[in-house]
Amino acid sequence: MEFRNILVRAPNWVGDAVMSVPALHALRERFRQARISILARPWVGSLYAHEPFCDELICYDAPRGWRGFRQKWIIASDLRKRSFDCAVLFQNALEAAALTWLARIPIRIGYTRDARALLLTHGVRVPKPGAIPRHQRFSYLELLKRAGLIDTYSSESAIHLSSAFAAGQRGRAHFREQGLTQPIIGVSPGAAYGGAKRWLPERFAEAAAHVARERSAAVAVFGSKDESGICDFVCQRIQDVGIRCMNFAGRTTLEEFIELAAACEVYLTNDSGPMHIASALGVPTVAIFGATDETATGPIGSHTRVVREPVECSPCLLRECPIDHRCMVRVSADRVSEAALTLMKN
Repeated sequence: MEFRNILVRAPNWVGDAVMSVPALHALRERFRQARISILARPWVGSLYAHEPFCDELICYDAPRGWRGFRQKWIIASDLRKRSFDCAVLFQNALEAAALTWLARIPIRIGYTRDARALLLTHGVRVPKPGAIPRHQRFSYLELLKRAGLIDTYSSESAIHLSSAFAAGQRGRAHFREQGLTQPIIGVSPGAAYGGAKRWLPERFAEAAAHVARERSAAVAVFGSKDESGICDFVCQRIQDVGIRCMNFAGRTTLEEFIELAAACEVYLTNDSGPMHIASALGVPTVAIFGATDETATGPIGSHTRVVREPVECSPCLLRECPIDHRCMVRVSADRVSEAALTLMKN
């Protein structure tokens, strides 16, 4: 199959969006002369904006469900005018297939999930457990392979953002504007999925302070507006032991966060969107895992480390721990700080 004008419907979550990056690089490699447009929710769109596989970013901000039908009809009408010859759906929802069907895109490729098979021209069955490598990035690559868009892919496929160097330069300039001229330790103590994924905030503070002291560094704490309380707590704890710390929670756009994360010397984080971004930027990243499975959604590469306590109930994949949160409580601050310091020596 040969296409000249391709639409990709991006995943809605930041972590999933990052894990789709290898497939987007593969799509660009296969269709070098094609125009690739990415349809994405505003909160993930900036991730793709400066990447070589993205010729156009189309932001999609209609409400979910029937409430947003009018907006979706308008978006579908706009897509129809652009004369796409192929749509690749990395988002698995029925809505993604319906939108491209309404847009009359002649080739519509996606997994046959959520009762949407009839809306796809090239439906691909979801791979059975064990049929492909477990990490989620391979799900997107396998969709392209099974649809005949690529011939193969490497089991070592890395996740990298090509814009990392330029982003880091802008991030360092922004830190200097804030008066932060020393190396920066990045910290993300939140996690959107639920409390079960969150390591103890006081231990984030202890580990970050230890690393900052060893490296003569300052600390930058990041999070969403909803995570401001946790981030305030961590920031105050770090300041209380004499380490300079600035709280950026709720104060950055995604693009600004990418730039600041790219400028960090090391990043300490839960299993979260910021973890995926920092790792994809090539920043040494230490991720604390408990309720979730690092073989499926963990950071990739020699510049990353996962710290976890092997307990009988983990990974449980629950939003909240119903017992004593032992998978996180048993992870000490020393283990995390030592992992970070070792990474920075490599």
